[in-house]
Amino acid sequence: MNDFSRRGMLKATAVAGAGAVVASGAAAAEAPGASAVTGASGSEVSGTHCGPAKLTGRIVRPEDSGYTDARLGWDQLFSHYPLVIVFAQNTQDVVNALTWARQNDVAVRIRSGRHALEGWSNVDSGLVIDISELKSVHIDSASRIATVGSGLNQLEAVTTLAKHNFAVTTGTEGSVGLSGATLGGGFGFLTRWLGMACDSLIGAEIVVAEGGECAKVIKADLNHNSDLLWALRGAGNGNFGIVTSLTYKLAPLKSVTYLQATWDGTGHLRRLFEAYQRTAPHTDARLGTQLEAHRNQILLFGVLPEGTPAEAKKLLAPILSIGSPQVTTQVGNWGDVYAGFQIPTEVEPANWKFYSQFTRKPFPTKAIDIVSAFIKDAPTDDSNYFVQAFGGNVRKSPRGGTAFPHRDALFYAEPGVGWGKRSDQPGICDPLTPQAQAWIAEFSQALRPYVNGAYVNVPNVSLQDWETAYWGSNFDRLRRIKAKYDPHNVFQYDQSIPPASR
Repeated sequence: MNDFSRRGMLKATAVAGAGAVVASGAAAAEAPGASAVTGASGSEVSGTHCGPAKLTGRIVRPEDSGYTDARLGWDQLFSHYPLVIVFAQNTQDVVNALTWARQNDVAVRIRSGRHALEGWSNVDSGLVIDISELKSVHIDSASRIATVGSGLNQLEAVTTLAKHNFAVTTGTEGSVGLSGATLGGGFGFLTRWLGMACDSLIGAEIVVAEGGECAKVIKADLNHNSDLLWALRGAGNGNFGIVTSLTYKLAPLKSVTYLQATWDGTGHLRRLFEAYQRTAPHTDARLGTQLEAHRNQILLFGVLPEGTPAEAKKLLAPILSIGSPQVTTQVGNWGDVYAGFQIPTEVEPANWKFYSQFTRKPFPTKAIDIVSAFIKDAPTDDSNYFVQAFGGNVRKSPRGGTAFPHRDALFYAEPGVGWGKRSDQPGICDPLTPQAQAWIAEFSQALRPYVNGAYVNVPNVSLQDWETAYWGSNFDRLRRIKAKYDPHNVFQYDQSIPPASR
């Protein structure tokens, strides 16, 4: 049952770090080792009239013993050496850090879960504002609304909400930051049922640049800065400001059925893929699924909210009837099932590369055969190709709309490769790097006639026309919103949204 894999087996993260849950009407409490997020309404977090700024929070510099651990991300293909890292303990720390960076003409990057796949949440000789210790949680059960600190990872969010029989859409990897996943769109096993993660986002607290060298805290919701809320729903990662808390509309969820099927080898891949794309995007909107191929096995995962094993097997019968898969099912609280995905591993690859793709039409046989050929020739066991069905409620936009443009996709697809040993001194060229990089680049290129668009949470620095690949026709509107909230382009990186010209 515990074989869930996307980018290899993920290290478990401590659920206890999710923070204290506060009953409706109470003040937000501190999570262990982290301070509750300061509210945006207080004058103490205003940066309107700022004097010389001083860094506050937990500060790590190159001369400190913890610097190496503090600077490294999950994907060690990228290695940067920032001037200083600020682990914010509250919103004021973020205001101070952004003001300090502007006053000292220092580049800024924002970091939470450390899964930025092109290393863009880090920067040489700049300031990294790390929000991973902002872990407060406030749940209002009566209104089904939760406000959480932006430092929660997905495992912490899922398990904390599930204890109260609530859920929002998240991705499948627990150690990924909740805020980063949501602000890029966010999808996983609950997507067809609840829509994108950003669809449940109804408000945010965000630190933005102000004037020539200051910073301030503003709210974004349907009644305040609603244009910014629209932009944050799908284009909010590091483009407009620093999100310090997120407010979600919750869905009741008491239990799920989790199904896993495994086929040895890849001999059934063509038939499985054909059956999957005929079935998974069109079945009961509750059912979320993922089909994943490795060079030595094929895996199918399904999650059916408030469903039974019999229902799940019936819905997936066109796929499960192929060959003789090993099938297991589990019924339980969504938090417990989700936690089972996050299995510790002693040997996780250091280096990773992915290409994101969407498709609006079923793959013809030729495309499936391309997948089969590349998977058989994969450079490592951690290399894989997976598809996750869209359809269902992905096609419905929430009130206020979102910047996420790929709602008409049949499924999302992603070739990925992992290789190399982890080290506290990354950057030394692994001998497998050229082969791994060439394999995934050629794989992605071979599929280009059958896919379109890309996912901003799985970016590629070499992607041509990335502006429309990520955001389609929404890009011009995003540039205008950027010009309104960040006219000086303080928040920038290789593929950040530039402000519209005045």
